[in-house]
Amino acid sequence: MHQPKALQRIIDVYFREPARSVTVKAGTQVLKQDGYNDKLYWVKKGELSGYFNKENSELTAKVFRVDQGMFFGVHSFFSQTFVASTTVIAETDSELAWIDLNTEAKEPETYGSFSEQFMPVMVHELAQRQMMTGMQALAKEKALQKLYAAEQMTTLGQLAAGIAHELNNAVGVLSSKTEGLQGAICQFLQENKPEVSPFIDLGICTGQSSTSAEVRKRAKDLQERYDLEREQARQLARAQPKGDIPDDWLENLDEALQYWDMGRDLHDMRLASKHAASIVRSVKQLGGTDHARQPDIDINDTIHKSLSLLQSNLRRVNVVLRPAVLPTITASTTELVQVWVNIIKNACDAMEQTQDPQIEIITRHSKNRLLITISNNGPMIDEATRRKVFQPNFTTKKGGLSFGLGLGLSIVQRIVQSYGGTIALKSDSEKTKFRIKLPIA
Repeated sequence: MHQPKALQRIIDVYFREPARSVTVKAGTQVLKQDGYNDKLYWVKKGELSGYFNKENSELTAKVFRVDQGMFFGVHSFFSQTFVASTTVIAETDSELAWIDLNTEAKEPETYGSFSEQFMPVMVHELAQRQMMTGMQALAKEKALQKLYAAEQMTTLGQLAAGIAHELNNAVGVLSSKTEGLQGAICQFLQENKPEVSPFIDLGICTGQSSTSAEVRKRAKDLQERYDLEREQARQLARAQPKGDIPDDWLENLDEALQYWDMGRDLHDMRLASKHAASIVRSVKQLGGTDHARQPDIDINDTIHKSLSLLQSNLRRVNVVLRPAVLPTITASTTELVQVWVNIIKNACDAMEQTQDPQIEIITRHSKNRLLITISNNGPMIDEATRRKVFQPNFTTKKGGLSFGLGLGLSIVQRIVQSYGGTIALKSDSEKTKFRIKLPIA
């Protein structure tokens, strides 16, 4: 261990005397808190820890550690209280050297008094303790951040589960009533106006499959071919997206379109209720407090759940999903959904000003690991930001994270690492990519 020159002289001159050296076994108590101590110890080999016990309390805290080349007993020796401030115990078999009250100053005419010579020891020890205090403060802050994140997840998870339960009841009513209404209308028309049943049935079965651009192009063609009004042509293009128009439609076009439109609305209501039920299930799962890991979890399935949950955020985003056939793993679906939701949601936020935004998700299996890549074509993340994105509470949004659960990429990293996996971020002018590796075993 490299030491400053003045400190190294003190060690060589004062702590090489064989008579003032001792070997202690692991577990040996060298100093006792509030006990007598008139020695300054130097650790020749081994590791020891100092423990502080609050008076009239069973609470004991580890306050420092010393290993080879370090000192302890500094306070009681130099303050001349001769009362140990901590209990010092050998963590491993250790070899110690010491000086005591009888030790005389060496070469005082050159190096000054005993106190002057040992000033480097006091400064060195102070610096070491200060560094130890700083490390403990960082560890405490990290623990508090984890605790805060866990509490936040629990509270918001309970809230999400409660809201999802209420929404589930409403969606259930909507779904059942839609099915009932559809059956009643179809039966009524079949009995009283059977000639319009084909129109409403087509709307119920297929709905509108054409895009706005396709409808505009088709409507222009139909308007010219059949001499229709503009709005008639548009509605007919929605109902009949391709081919020639059957004669029974043209005989009473307004009535045919009216009943097709009714059928399309019933189709959309039924579809919307199923979609809402799917989102509610995802919210209940994301908000669940049960993070128990289960076998046979399909990564691709958890990604699909995340995309369902973020449907509203992805309306203007082209999502390209390239899933491979993957082996299942033992995992918590809730935790994995949290990971994908955070990454995808951050990508959506980053691409707010991007023309033709796109997210590409690729999964594959290689060398007993699952590889998941989530990339977007948003703006490049600069190097300084890339170094910070996994830090707790870091955000580039002025108002903080906008997603309801308030999870950050630090939580994403913690979840991934808890599986023995890794997450890395790369970004350039063309693409920003998160790459996650998860071990299968």
